[in-house]
Amino acid sequence: MAIVSLDDAKTYMRVSHDEEDSLILALVNRAQSHVESLLGFTITSTFGGIGQDPIPPALSEAVCQIALHWYDTRGAAPEEADQLPFGVREIVNEHRDWTF
Repeated sequence: MAIVSLDDAKTYMRVSHDEEDSLILALVNRAQSHVESLLGFTITSTFGGIGQDPIPPALSEAVCQIALHWYDTRGAAPEEADQLPFGVREIVNEHRDWTF
C-alpha cells in the first residue's frame, strides 16, 4: 500500500491534469519501494498499523521528493536521474533500524 496518495503526490508535484495519473502512481510506488530498500524494511509493516506508531511524515516527504525528482528528470542523462534529492538519505538514516 502506498503511503502517499495520488492526490497528495499530484499536489506535491504541482500537477493539475489527469493524463499522467498512472505514471505518477507508478513513480510513487517505485519511490516507496526504493525508500524501503534503503530502510531495510517495509514502511507499512513497521508504521501505521494497529499498535504501531503513525507513518512518519518525513518518510512520506522522502517518497514525494524521489517521485518528483524522477518525474522531472524523465529522459535525463542517467547520472543526473540516479541522484537522490538533497536530504533524502538523511531522512532515511533517521528512520533506519541500525543493528551491528
